[in-house]
Amino acid sequence: MGQKTKNKARRRNKKGIYILPNLFTSFSLFGGFYAIIASLQGRFDAAAIAILISSLLDGLDGKIARFTNTTSKFGAEYDSLSDLVAFGVAPGLLVFQWSLKAFARFGWLAVFLYLICGALRLARFNIQKNNLESRHFKGLPIPGAAIFIATIVLFIHSMGGLVPYQHILLIFIMYLLSFLMVSTIDYFSFKGFGLFKRRPFNSLVAVILLFIVVAYKPALILFLLSAIYVVSGPALMIYHLVRRSRKAAPSFADSSPGNGEEGLTNRL
Repeated sequence: MGQKTKNKARRRNKKGIYILPNLFTSFSLFGGFYAIIASLQGRFDAAAIAILISSLLDGLDGKIARFTNTTSKFGAEYDSLSDLVAFGVAPGLLVFQWSLKAFARFGWLAVFLYLICGALRLARFNIQKNNLESRHFKGLPIPGAAIFIATIVLFIHSMGGLVPYQHILLIFIMYLLSFLMVSTIDYFSFKGFGLFKRRPFNSLVAVILLFIVVAYKPALILFLLSAIYVVSGPALMIYHLVRRSRKAAPSFADSSPGNGEEGLTNRL
């Protein structure tokens, strides 16, 4: 039995990795690395576009792995390491080089807070992903935060450059994104929207229309879509809290001593 166990262990160790999904993860990592190089060279719009491309590839690697039945623990760990670089280090450095350099230490501390909250968000997701509801994420996903940063850069660049109070606004945004990533606020995961599943004909039309709208004003529309997603978590949380409080609070009629003639009799 001991020899058979050793042979099984050797066979497990000889198993390789799945090429296709990890190749997409590698391309995503390259996009983050390119964004870092472009930020250091002052090509901030190119860095932002690289982050957006990286996020697209990051969304595809998991879907391809599930569709081809090539998911693995190695792929999940590799994906998290890639995400930390592409959506943690790259957008943080982009924001610092682009706008927060003027704040010196206060600026890079804000970027570090964003980075460490992103790392904590990834670590929490890795240990909880088997127990979480598939339709929602707990906290803002780090790719969502990175996309929001990248679209801000592209939107302001499309407007011709700096806007009033841009530096203060970016500091506030970095702290806000850091808090949202480590929060327990629910965010929609889009996992139910399968690219490889049969969908109604109207779904294809809707996707084409969305593509046309984005193509008309890409910087503006992408910024609005990413901003809506970032705000959607707190907005839905407030909506559910208000709804629960209204259900829990007794109505005036129920809290009165009685209704109609019975209430009049009690008051007399």
